[in-house]
Amino acid sequence: MARTNPFTFLQEVRQEVSKVVWPTRRETTVTTIMVFIMVFLAAIFFLLADQALSFIVGQLLTIGR
Repeated sequence: MARTNPFTFLQEVRQEVSKVVWPTRRETTVTTIMVFIMVFLAAIFFLLADQALSFIVGQLLTIGR
């Protein structure tokens, strides 16, 4: 493992950070809205799947009675 002095390390960090492309406010807003929509759709899907499985298991358990 190569050792560098702190000054060189900070220079390299600054160079790398300058290469980062930060998203615009619009991109961040659109992405956030898309995430909330996908979370909502996933929640609805799992709610319906849970209800369906619960109904099926309930029906199977009442067959033996």
